[in-house]
Amino acid sequence: MSVHLVNPSDNAFGTAVITPRWLFVLAAATPQIAGDPILVDESLEQIDPNSIAPGDIVGISVHTGNALRGYSVGRMARARGAWVIYGGIHATLFPEEALKIGEAHAVVTGDGDVAWGKAVTDCLAGKLAPLYEGGRIQGEQFLQARWDLMRADKYMWASVQTIRGCPKHCSFCSVWRTDGQQPRQRKFQSVIDEIISLRRLGFRFIALADDNFYPVTLTDLRLAREQNNIAKLEELTTIRRERFQLMEELAKLPKDMVFFTQITMEAGEDPDYLDAMRRANIKGALVGVEAVTPEGLKAVFKDWNYSGEALAKQLQTFKQHGVHVLGSFIFGLPTDKPATFDATVEMALKAGVTFAQFVMMTPFPGTVDFTRWEKQQALDPTMVGDVPITRYWLIPTEVRPKMFTPHPTMSSDEIRMRTQKVWDRFYNWSAIWERSACTPNLRARIAFMFLSKLYRQMYAGTGISTDSARRKKSKKWARWTAKQCKRLFQAKPMPELKSPVWELPSTPGARLSPAHGGMEGHGSAGPFVVYPGD
Repeated sequence: MSVHLVNPSDNAFGTAVITPRWLFVLAAATPQIAGDPILVDESLEQIDPNSIAPGDIVGISVHTGNALRGYSVGRMARARGAWVIYGGIHATLFPEEALKIGEAHAVVTGDGDVAWGKAVTDCLAGKLAPLYEGGRIQGEQFLQARWDLMRADKYMWASVQTIRGCPKHCSFCSVWRTDGQQPRQRKFQSVIDEIISLRRLGFRFIALADDNFYPVTLTDLRLAREQNNIAKLEELTTIRRERFQLMEELAKLPKDMVFFTQITMEAGEDPDYLDAMRRANIKGALVGVEAVTPEGLKAVFKDWNYSGEALAKQLQTFKQHGVHVLGSFIFGLPTDKPATFDATVEMALKAGVTFAQFVMMTPFPGTVDFTRWEKQQALDPTMVGDVPITRYWLIPTEVRPKMFTPHPTMSSDEIRMRTQKVWDRFYNWSAIWERSACTPNLRARIAFMFLSKLYRQMYAGTGISTDSARRKKSKKWARWTAKQCKRLFQAKPMPELKSPVWELPSTPGARLSPAHGGMEGHGSAGPFVVYPGD
């Protein structure tokens, strides 16, 4: 009997940019009695059905984008006599769907750090239940990943998680419902130990795979003080203090390390926080800009963001403090007009955004947008074959629409083509070369250009085009580019690197700190949770 953990994907590139963290955390959660699990990341290569034997246990994590492929893998595994268990954001939201269409024997909902082990143990004992509720565990229960099971030569970046949950409630995001609005913070000592283990393996580029690396804003603190909410103020202050403690320890790691994370625009109003990020070598962050107009921001419940010139200025603030921005923009909002597309790319270029992604509006399950759309569709359902449009993830990719919600003034094809042109303009060679000047040397500049083109091919070339021949060409180009990028991101392993020896606090409330000499040589997506927020 073997345990298999599968990260399903329709697109195998041979090399992946970032490790799927949940895969390696669930490997750590697998009971020792079951042995080391077999890990299959289909973004590298698809699973071999012959590797599945009767009596094996197959764990599959699905988000909305890969649910159809995940269900196909599950049905194949069950047909071969294996036990099939699903988890992930999508299975958490639709456990009945995973049981029926994916032919699951069981579903794990919520966090899998504890629940996955329970499911495997019960399966081995012959008493597998149909549902295991993982809930939302606290930060001290987060498991370190089994990086010793990773094919290190296949990934450019590793990933470590420091916090789960997001206090915001954006209309297009499901994180605040699936992971909660209460930040659950992992002890920074555990984070540092895991990062050191990755640097020993030769990874110097690390994604801090958090829902929101900036969980407490200056506005949050001000409101708590104004409301005289002492308990809330103390809670927020503690979270913020531990964020700074983490960054203080990150700053002590080898200076060649580079970190990337995800934060909200409000961090641009907090220079102390941005400076701490810079000292910690957190050189970049995905920032949800979403829209460049006040009307667009209001439509997605994100009207705390700036727009217009104020937006450009705030985005520039990140760069001035040494944090490069990967700006995320959404097209297809009801307030969008043809001029919105040009205005958006102009804003991204003017603001000095280092990377950018331009996505078409998609109502993801668990979001306010999806609930509103589902109610509208109930009055006059749209079908694609025998599948209602509100279950678009069950529609085969080759016939699946690129947009699902009608726009008041533009067709889906117009929005798709205009979005593609924005990608093309932002990622043309001259624009990339100009932005690559932010790097310290020629090697880094070349890596920047290759990574930019890879990002564009993976997310725009294979995702927006409706022409199958163009998608195939994009995949082939992405595979070649990924191979070149991997060589540029390789670093020499540091097996001699030591973890700090953390001193226990001598008095109540005192924080842990590394013992003297503990760092010689120095100058998660939680499991079954997909980053970034489905």
